[in-house]
Amino acid sequence: MSEALRVRDISVYYPMRSGVFSRVSNYLKAVQNISLDLDEAEILAIIGESGCGKSTLAQALVGLLPWRSGTYSVFGKNVDVQSPKAFSEVRQSVQMVFQDPYSSLNPRQTIAQILSYPLLVRGESKKNSLEKAKMKLELVGLPADSLERYPHEFSGGQRQRIGIARALMLEPKVIVADEVTSALDVSVQAQVLKLLEKLREELGISLVFISHDILTVRSFADKVLVMYKGREMERGTVKDVLLNPQHPYTQALIASVPTLDFERPPKVSPLLDAEWFSAMDAVSSL
Repeated sequence: MSEALRVRDISVYYPMRSGVFSRVSNYLKAVQNISLDLDEAEILAIIGESGCGKSTLAQALVGLLPWRSGTYSVFGKNVDVQSPKAFSEVRQSVQMVFQDPYSSLNPRQTIAQILSYPLLVRGESKKNSLEKAKMKLELVGLPADSLERYPHEFSGGQRQRIGIARALMLEPKVIVADEVTSALDVSVQAQVLKLLEKLREELGISLVFISHDILTVRSFADKVLVMYKGREMERGTVKDVLLNPQHPYTQALIASVPTLDFERPPKVSPLLDAEWFSAMDAVSSL
């Protein structure tokens, strides 16, 4: 099995501005020296509480946020992480499905316009773009006549399917799915997860699956990376990390999952004081 993505020591900082001239006074270190590996047709879950840097990492993988440092290779090809042009090529292979199925689709465009746009900007003819759009809609379980409709005419689950269809338009081999089920009803969540699993089995697509739902990750992913305040706490196979966690933070995160066992409250391991660091720690040499 070949390697789809290889990331080493990625860091992403947000500048914090202050003063009359809005000068950069500090940096929020949203992602700090994270490394990950993703093989073909594999699902890597990235979990952690809200604000830990999961979505920042996801957007950086497709070039929507600038890297401060790190190295990146996609199917063995090294990527210049400081080059927007390089990431334009990356997006041919690595596409993203966003968390909010409502705000991620332009309400003024038809589904045909939304789906065909990625191909049109790359020089594809309108006819071929529309034909591919029909194929992708059918692949995600929506009828071809959906092309002439607008996003507001669809339910949340259907909109997320459209978002997945858009990600598939460039025939990517990796999809970064950022909390794609968090805004959906439980029954609809299961349908979307089943669709993603189908894409992996039929198309060999690899998935970076961002989530805070540990129970879903346990049954859906192959490997898992645990984040806290932009840093890696633990990573490995789902079995190793979620069934036998070694880091105190991972233990506490898993213990926080609600259970129906009212007789026995969950055991929460005390976190080491050393782990309670601030993402606003001063950045040297800036």
